[in-house]
Amino acid sequence: MLTEAETRLALLVSQGASNQEAAAKLFLSVKTVEARLTRIYQKLDVRSRAQLATALRTR
Repeated sequence: MLTEAETRLALLVSQGASNQEAAAKLFLSVKTVEARLTRIYQKLDVRSRAQLATALRTR
């Protein structure tokens, strides 16, 4: 299960936002975005942004 913050980030990224764009929109550093994406990928057992988008649609 994703946290609220992870869900917001995952939705942005799955809609095509780059790490830099997501960081700016969520007022985070790019490193924080990268770390959260790593955790999101592990939690959802995905390996790419395309798989992430699919996983979010099927939730």
